[in-house]
Amino acid sequence: MTNQELRLSVGASPGQRVVAVVAGVLLTAVGAAFVALPLVADGLLRRLTGPGDAFASYEEARDLPPGLLPPALRDSADPNQSGPSPFIGLCGLPFVLLGLYLVLRVLRTAAWLDGSRARVRGALRTRTVDLATARIESGAVSYREADDDGPAGQPQLRAVLATDPGSARRVTIPLRGMGLPVLPPSELRALAEAITTGRPSDERAGDARAVADHLRRLTQHRSTD
Repeated sequence: MTNQELRLSVGASPGQRVVAVVAGVLLTAVGAAFVALPLVADGLLRRLTGPGDAFASYEEARDLPPGLLPPALRDSADPNQSGPSPFIGLCGLPFVLLGLYLVLRVLRTAAWLDGSRARVRGALRTRTVDLATARIESGAVSYREADDDGPAGQPQLRAVLATDPGSARRVTIPLRGMGLPVLPPSELRALAEAITTGRPSDERAGDARAVADHLRRLTQHRSTD
């Protein structure tokens, strides 16, 4: 096992990044427009629906009795009359947050392997777990169809889940590369070695060794393609 830091080929392909960024920007723009709508709607509606009174404001007609004021000025002088509630704009915040999260996740997602330590960066934070001591589990497992890599019906590991036993901190290492169905063989071998290095051969390490064996089988299969 090498001590040189290895960047894993996880993440979206360039085409997927473009699509995700465009979608995220559109979501953010729609949400921001919805948030700003109540701030401008009141004045805009008054301009569009106002009767065009001769008085520009109530100050210019303060000597007139309230009953003689034009309807628009009577409404504006009424403290109980208000325009659209600014709280309506809060409905747009989820779209803003979702759009920003989508852009950050696509642009920031990355993973590195430094010896047995895996460092995974997500949309908002970076987590590091020692694979040699972590609890290793398989992620989503699917079954290959006849046109996939490998024989039909063979289980296919989608991700490796590593949980630090002390802090319960968990990282997820996807096994799909940038536009590839699976990571390159050299990276799969490095992950398998990081999981098994120094790990005792007992029942508690059974799941970890099973995952490592699956990674090695993927390596052999990719090498023969």
